[in-house]
Amino acid sequence: MTRYLSRVVCLTEETTETLYLLGQGDRVVGVSGYTVRPPEARHKPKISAFINAKFDKIAALEPDLILAFSDLQADLVAELIRRGLPVVTFNQRSVGEILQMIRMLGGLVGCQAEAERLADQLDAGLDRIREAAACFPKRPRVFFEEWDAPLISGIRWVEELVEAAGGDPIFPELAHCGLAKNRIVDPEEVARRDPDVIFASWCGKKMKKATIQNRPGWDRVGAVRNDDIYEIKSTYILQPGPAALTDGVAQLHAHLKAVALR
Repeated sequence: MTRYLSRVVCLTEETTETLYLLGQGDRVVGVSGYTVRPPEARHKPKISAFINAKFDKIAALEPDLILAFSDLQADLVAELIRRGLPVVTFNQRSVGEILQMIRMLGGLVGCQAEAERLADQLDAGLDRIREAAACFPKRPRVFFEEWDAPLISGIRWVEELVEAAGGDPIFPELAHCGLAKNRIVDPEEVARRDPDVIFASWCGKKMKKATIQNRPGWDRVGAVRNDDIYEIKSTYILQPGPAALTDGVAQLHAHLKAVALR
């Protein structure tokens, strides 16, 4: 009998990426069909989307650990538990909770020291971004658009990364709302708050700039007038794991720097 878990199924991408960064990619035996990072993980059997899964295929893999994320996968988790399978569900919604998830996952697979180092490295990288952003002559006002219809503002870790990257979210009062339905905003209110920059990340579909530009009254918005509308692909920012804390925040920072120094 092995000392640690050796057959892990990941129902979302961030735990897959974390395990590979910990040098434990060989333990991953099944992944989400949305997995992009790392590229080699895409060769693993694909056993789920986000809110549905191939339960028989998962069971056939004989996992000794299944990793899930958020209330949106609650029904999947319940069915897997009914089938007698071991499931751990994370629900990280902030940068601090993402780092905590990494440390907890390391403990589950017997790589606590490596996970602590990874979390510390990611945290230090964010500090470097914050230090660079502190040199901006101004902090652009930012609207992060998580969905277009209805219009949904960014979840907490995204808004925290916008702040770290040098921007000020225009809906700070909504950042702590974990459920998307509680972050629905009125397009007229977005226009009234007049963001300097609009970031869009419509999970599962490509951002269409014309959709944003042609909203009634948005021709008066600074970001629209100056064409400061940028897509950040969901794999880089809406996966609450290492990608968001590295490539995602770096993309935010690069765009905000260009606007702030203009």
